[in-house]
Amino acid sequence: MAEVMDAIKNRRSVRHYQDTSVPGEVLERLLEAVRWSPSWANTQCWEMIVVTNGEVKAKLQQTLSKGNPATRAMVEAPVVIAVCGKLQSSGFYKGQVTTKFGDWFLYDLGLATQTLCLAAQNEGLGTVIAGLLDHERAKEVLQIPEGYELATLVPLGYPAKVSGAPKRKERSEFVHFEKF
Repeated sequence: MAEVMDAIKNRRSVRHYQDTSVPGEVLERLLEAVRWSPSWANTQCWEMIVVTNGEVKAKLQQTLSKGNPATRAMVEAPVVIAVCGKLQSSGFYKGQVTTKFGDWFLYDLGLATQTLCLAAQNEGLGTVIAGLLDHERAKEVLQIPEGYELATLVPLGYPAKVSGAPKRKERSEFVHFEKF
């Protein structure tokens, strides 16, 4: 439990990276961790696009909204993982939506993204989850087909600088027992 808690407590949004590539075997371990993420009825609706090409990363950088704090990280990080999901899979049964909230793909992609980030932290890597972007333009850059959505871009690499932990709420501020 201590190792998991260390990864949870020490993971930060990293926006500055060393000019060091991520070894293939490390990347394989991260993607294997994602493979074991939980999902609605084991639908595993995620699709991960691994981007290492500088030109593609530069095009993705151009899709970020003005002032996005991950702008520099998008081209500085040696790897960017595009987290995508298959629509009408998670939260569906026999082609019909079964949840109050509709398509469950974002929930499952959140779980997979958290798994990716914690596995990266465990490997000594940093990540930042970038969601403030023109998703349609980024989908074009990555040639994502109809029926799939791009949820987020995750720059990944060895941190050049790590910040301290932000203030966290006390458990008593968000934990309720038996009723709200």
